Amino acid sequence: MIVRSFAPIAAPDAHTLILGSMPGVASLEAREYYAHPRNAFWPIMGALFSAGSDLPYAERVARLKASGVAVWDVLQACEREGSLDSNIRAELPNDFDSFFAAHPAIRCIGLNGGKAAASFRKHAALYLPSGAEVHVLPSTSPAHAARSFEVKCDLWRSALLL
Repeated sequence: MIVRSFAPIAAPDAHTLILGSMPGVASLEAREYYAHPRNAFWPIMGALFSAGSDLPYAERVARLKASGVAVWDVLQACEREGSLDSNIRAELPNDFDSFFAAHPAIRCIGLNGGKAAASFRKHAALYLPSGAEVHVLPSTSPAHAARSFEVKCDLWRSALLL
């Protein structure tokens, strides 16, 4: 099955970009980034930027934008059954050349998990803005529960709040 990502959440002055691989089934159905109720993304955003899952989605998005944080996916489309990154095939990357040209203040890139990191290296590293730092972060997916929420949150905080 071919699945497609969403447009980025990004203000023109964004300085931090968080990249996932491809939205899962719950997110695709809700048309919202990180919609699975057990995904730690929004709780972490709540701890770091007051954009937690207790707020309506539009308010979370507004708070991230106001904090200079952009959210997108490495992939524009792919073939995948279910939500697991390990099932991703036939990757089509997003247009990072245009994104970075339109968002010249990006200096920090957080890659949400190993698949996002591998796909970023394969498809987008060439377009990395000069001086930008890239951080591979533990996945917020409920499928990756090896680390506690507190540990994940501390690692995300260290990378994104430089």
